[in-house]
Amino acid sequence: QVQLVESGGGWAQSGGSLRVSCAASASGFTLRLYKVAWFRQAPGKEREAVSCIWGSDGRTDYGDSVKGRFTISRDKANSTVSLQMNGLTPGDTAVYYCAARLFDAAGCGTWSSYDYWGQGTQVTVSS
Repeated sequence: QVQLVESGGGWAQSGGSLRVSCAASASGFTLRLYKVAWFRQAPGKEREAVSCIWGSDGRTDYGDSVKGRFTISRDKANSTVSLQMNGLTPGDTAVYYCAARLFDAAGCGTWSSYDYWGQGTQVTVSS
C-alpha cells in the first residue's frame, strides 16, 4: 500500500517562507508519472487545491490565492514534490496535504479524484 508522507511545514511570521515536501513511503515507487497536488484545509473550511504538477510534462497550476507566491516542483529523481511558499499570510494557515494520481485531466481536480494521499502537515502563519 502506497502512502504519501509530507514533511516540512511548521510556523512562520507573516511575509515569511516555508517549504513542504511530499514523498512516497513504498520502496521503489516513483512519482514520475503521477500528477501530484497540494491541498490545504483550514479550520471550519473546505479542503481546497493549492497547486499541482503534471506527471506527463511538468506543467503546473495554482489556485488564485497563491499565484505568484507559491512554487511547486519535482526533484530530478522524481522522488519528491515540494511546495515552496513565500510571502505567507495568516490566511495560509492550514493543514497541507499532498495527493497523487495517474489520471492527467485538466486542472488540479478534487481530493477524491486522487489515488494516494498523505496525512497532512500543519502550516501556521502568525501576523
